[in-house]
Amino acid sequence: MTSYENVHETLNGLIATEAVFMFKMYHRHFYVKGSHFFTLHKQFEELYEEAAETYDEFSERLLSIGGRPYSTMAQCLEHSTLEEHPQNKDVSDMDMVDGTVEDLRTITDDLMKVIAITGEAGDDTTQDMLIAKKHKVDKHIWMFEAFLGKIVRTEETMP
Repeated sequence: MTSYENVHETLNGLIATEAVFMFKMYHRHFYVKGSHFFTLHKQFEELYEEAAETYDEFSERLLSIGGRPYSTMAQCLEHSTLEEHPQNKDVSDMDMVDGTVEDLRTITDDLMKVIAITGEAGDDTTQDMLIAKKHKVDKHIWMFEAFLGKIVRTEETMP
């Protein structure tokens, strides 16, 4: 596999993951309940809007470098690193936040892999886009962990 085929394949995996993440955030946005409803309802909305924007930007980038982005739910479910599973609509707000952090950690792990692959391929433009996205995801993780009262990871505990 050429380096650009590898970029196409791994970037497309991120595209699939963003689509699945977007729908998971819609679910949480619709079904969040509890004392943190107003805060989390808005946060989940911001995350699905950001995921939709990322899906579009990464898909357009993939097209511009000769790839073909996944554009059906079946393709996205098949190629995403996130699992979509029917969720109980009575999940607690804190469990929704925990699930969101887990999903964001998966996304950041995927981003690190594709950042390395685009670097090896010399695709600085795509790599810059991925680094900017990773910055956003890291900030979301920090904010949700602070919301949960968790200790923020230090450099020594970062992967």
